[in-house]
Amino acid sequence: MKNRHRLLGWPSLLGVLLGVVLQLQQGQLSAASVYVCFVLAGLSLYALTALKSEAISGVVRDLALTLAVGLLAFGVTDWRAGVFAHGALQPALQGRDIAVVGTVASMPQPFEGGLRFRFDLASSTLDGAPVTLPPRVELAWYSGAFGRIPADADDPLAQPQRTPALLQAGQRWQFTVRLKAPHGGVNPYGFDYELWQWEQGVQASGYVRTGGHDPAPLLLGSSWQHPVEAARQQVRQRIFAHLPEPRAAGLLAALVVGDQAAIERADWNVFRATGVAHLMSISGLHITLFAWLAAALIGRLWRCSGWLCLTLPAPTAALLGGVALASAYALFSGWGVPAQRTVLMLSVVSLLRLAGLRWPWPQVWLLACAVAAAVDPWALMQAGFWLSFVAVGVLFASDSAACSASGKGARGRFFSAMREQWVITLALTPLSLLLFGQVSLVGLLANALAIPWVTFVVTPLALLGVFWPPLWNVAAWAVAWLGTVLQWLADWPWAVLWLARAPLWLGLLGVVGGVVLVLRLPPNVRLMGVPLLLPVLLWQPPLPPAGQFELLAADVGQGSAVLVRTAGHALLFDAGPRYSLESDAGERVLVPLLRALGVRLDTLVLSHRDSDHMGGGTSVLAMHPGAQLLTSVDPALVLPPASRLLAAALVDVQPCVAGQRWRWDGVDFELLHPQAADYGVVRQSNAMSCVLRIHSAAQTALLTGDIEQAQEALLMKAGVPLRADLLLAPHHGSKTSSSAAFLDAVQPRIALVQVGYRNRFGHPAGTVMGRYADRAIRVVDTPRCGAITWQSWRADMVQCQRETDRRIWRHQLP
Repeated sequence: MKNRHRLLGWPSLLGVLLGVVLQLQQGQLSAASVYVCFVLAGLSLYALTALKSEAISGVVRDLALTLAVGLLAFGVTDWRAGVFAHGALQPALQGRDIAVVGTVASMPQPFEGGLRFRFDLASSTLDGAPVTLPPRVELAWYSGAFGRIPADADDPLAQPQRTPALLQAGQRWQFTVRLKAPHGGVNPYGFDYELWQWEQGVQASGYVRTGGHDPAPLLLGSSWQHPVEAARQQVRQRIFAHLPEPRAAGLLAALVVGDQAAIERADWNVFRATGVAHLMSISGLHITLFAWLAAALIGRLWRCSGWLCLTLPAPTAALLGGVALASAYALFSGWGVPAQRTVLMLSVVSLLRLAGLRWPWPQVWLLACAVAAAVDPWALMQAGFWLSFVAVGVLFASDSAACSASGKGARGRFFSAMREQWVITLALTPLSLLLFGQVSLVGLLANALAIPWVTFVVTPLALLGVFWPPLWNVAAWAVAWLGTVLQWLADWPWAVLWLARAPLWLGLLGVVGGVVLVLRLPPNVRLMGVPLLLPVLLWQPPLPPAGQFELLAADVGQGSAVLVRTAGHALLFDAGPRYSLESDAGERVLVPLLRALGVRLDTLVLSHRDSDHMGGGTSVLAMHPGAQLLTSVDPALVLPPASRLLAAALVDVQPCVAGQRWRWDGVDFELLHPQAADYGVVRQSNAMSCVLRIHSAAQTALLTGDIEQAQEALLMKAGVPLRADLLLAPHHGSKTSSSAAFLDAVQPRIALVQVGYRNRFGHPAGTVMGRYADRAIRVVDTPRCGAITWQSWRADMVQCQRETDRRIWRHQLP
């Protein structure tokens, strides 16, 4: 009994968290002998503290126990990661046509190009011979309407595709697929796609081969597997079939079955701006309310039977039934991190009550955190984990529960609820700035309206609609009303405060400051939180020295986007590709990056009209309306819709013309191509690419767009200065560019290549890379490097984001 209490004491629970957190910071997996040593060391130290507990002082014993459990948690997490990584896709199988048989393991997600779904494999063969693949893969089935495989797929033919069938979770299918390792863009402060796939248990992604020469996909039948996913899909289909308005249907689907992908991008922008995004999925508040209602109903029904009450007391039955039904609801809604945290917290509190134990809140809180970390260690890399647990801990620490109990009547409960919301808002502000670089200034008001409306009106109606669909119409009206109010709030000036992202250590100090401000402490002590907050609010990232410049080539997939910064100015050369009708590199990569770095663009250069260079331009200009636009593209194709009518007033648009020059902070910029006479004459898009030369006192960079060998020859013939230390490889290293004569004229020491991993164009071409190698030019590409940073005052150094931020789940290329 004593050892059990020691295992559940705060030193052990803290050790679990610390051990998992430290392991997640590792850049590579350990050898089996290493994590075995960690586990043995942890067990040995724990045994020593148990045997010598009487001879060791309390503080030393607690530290030893924390270290012992931490070593054990580190070793076990490392072992679990190694086992999972061992099942990764073999490199030799990437891009091969493989016949697979398996089961649809998730609700298929429709998009404008077809369907995406997870697929659990039962068997796989290559050329008739069995091969070993990861047990779960993510597949796309492209439609005939889409017509072409995307640029980052490895199909050289991009054949027209058969229209996807109506897939159902649990169905068994036979497909021919092409797979590759999960590989996403790695950018500073960017979304970690590879971590997300790791958390989902996905170790390969690809697409179903349905071209004219491929075997047709074959439905083998249905199975008993994945019944929860099948039920979720049926409910989602019923919601969309019943409601004619897709936006309302998507919101209700998110609340009922946890399908957040059904919410449109514009709605997500409003929810984030008003700070209510946590309500538009299955949040902890929803699970708690469901548990409370289920417990109340079960308790009332249980008391109707004397025999049942004699068998099991009604309060116990209500408690167990409420937690069980809340767990079922959380599972049905997709088992997200907020739902997991809530179920664990409810389970811990319920078990303690059933055992007759009254633990202090820090121990209960730590136990829930430790269990969550032990069950799913990689959940600690999600922002939702920390927001959820910190919010609950702050409410406990600020004694909000006691305040709630002291409030009498409706007025008392109202002021208690407002105080709780104020406490959460103030305490989580520095954490939100640390995780997202933003905080909603209208969030307090928006949540005061949205929390009761969503919790007590929209969500109950949406859930009851499963049994009586007309209630979905009422829920849709309630959602529409709320959306109107939230849109009004989001349109307020300064509705959202965006700040540059501070370093982790400074952000953590700010979180401590926010917590200190809301604790029930003497006022003079609480004011000590202010100086801890100020550095986070006033942080400014370092800038290049005067007379120097920095290039950051973003990892945007198959496309190009290079941020150029001087001491006081910023320029973005190209804006990456458009990924879909609702998503582009500007919205997904560049705007978050610019905000995190605290950058206000002075100039946006869109080199030419290819979508992999200008696809994100509209999103970038929408967030930087004061930026000058230099381009060879018709401005009507780029300007945000709201700006097209007043383009002259809102955006300074200038054509790229050779000879244009300007100077920023001691750094010279010059456009070398195209010529003014080329406009209206040259029709080929690549031939009109803007070419920009950037020159400091000692270093030069040349950004070339997609010029080809003909334009390279024109530049050499014109006698313009081409010598550069760094070259952005023309046309992504295509075989139509980077002629030997051009490379001899430029004589770069470093060449940057921005391409998509295993792209279907074959960029960069092997023959071209041979030319670079023959001249001892160092080639750095985004698939291997991630985002690439080069600084003119450290001209021999290239910083790769994949190297500086190595993680065990990251795909590393040789």
